[in-house]
Amino acid sequence: MEENKSGSVKDFLDLVKRSRRGKFKVYIGMSAGVGKTYRMLQESHALLKNGIDLQIGYIETHNRLETHALLAGVPVIPRRKIFYKGKELEEMDVQGIINIHPEVVIVDELAHTNIEGSKNTKRWQDVVDILEAGISVISAVNIQHLESMNEEIEKITGIPITERIPDKILELADEIVNIDLTADELIDRLKAGKIYDESKISRALDNFFQSEKILQLREMALKEVAHHVERKISIEIPKQIKLRQERFMACISTNNKTAKIVIRKTARLASYYRSPWIVLYVQNSKESGDRIKLDLQRHLINNFKLATELGAEVIKVKSDDVTGTITKMADEKEITTICIGKPHLNLFQVIMRTAIFNQLLKHISTTETDLVILS
Repeated sequence: MEENKSGSVKDFLDLVKRSRRGKFKVYIGMSAGVGKTYRMLQESHALLKNGIDLQIGYIETHNRLETHALLAGVPVIPRRKIFYKGKELEEMDVQGIINIHPEVVIVDELAHTNIEGSKNTKRWQDVVDILEAGISVISAVNIQHLESMNEEIEKITGIPITERIPDKILELADEIVNIDLTADELIDRLKAGKIYDESKISRALDNFFQSEKILQLREMALKEVAHHVERKISIEIPKQIKLRQERFMACISTNNKTAKIVIRKTARLASYYRSPWIVLYVQNSKESGDRIKLDLQRHLINNFKLATELGAEVIKVKSDDVTGTITKMADEKEITTICIGKPHLNLFQVIMRTAIFNQLLKHISTTETDLVILS
């Protein structure tokens, strides 16, 4: 009883802390030069016109004329001066921001590493402190600075990324906005001198700013924003009022001809609804590797390949409880429609022989899952 009570108190405290925390908005882009800082400053002017107390905590215009011009009229909190190795350097004044306590603060370069001797090693840690002080933050970062994507992006670009942010920081964001440009638009901006000065343009075109690299980074940025929206929906919208998203599951056996039909028809259904889908193969003990005929093994492998080419996630499970496995997987994957073949399918015969087809129907009747028998 005491344990439940303490858990309830902790949940309430977490709720109170979240309500006190500032809101966090992040502009994300596939690379430098897409216009993240420009958009932050445009938003700053709009918020100021609407009576919001907004100030700049840190901004980096990189001497881009159009971006620099937008600084006019936006209040700036002075940076903190630090002497490091005989040089006077500037950093964002986190304590100054907290003391002044504007409603919203602009903090650019989220992945920046602070000068040695600062309270926090990284700027994203400064942002967390500001948010916890009840100040809302608008920030910006490039997709290549995300920790989980670091190695993959280094393979694409050939450039090691030393300044990174942990994925959990984006999970803190209340809103993520992708600043998207086509590869041609970004390269045109570079050639026009809107990203780097003229001395750096040729080198940039030979290295980072190549169409095939930009396209891959663009895809990753778009996917990250889509994942954020999915996370937000799953956390914030009660399950009972969420819009139903169709998810299909094709159940196949070693019957080659029927399996192909089930896979292709399920693929068409999934394509029509623009929904994710999986192919499930339940391998019983009679179909283990040392018992199944070689031609059936070959057909099965080909069907897995076909399913993958058509966009399915292929799942193989070893179990003699075929129906139980189907229902368990349907629950785990939040499947809305289970697709199986006509009664001559081996899988169907297994279900009928073991007299548990009614269990499958009974389970489905308690959910919103549909069962489709494909001819």
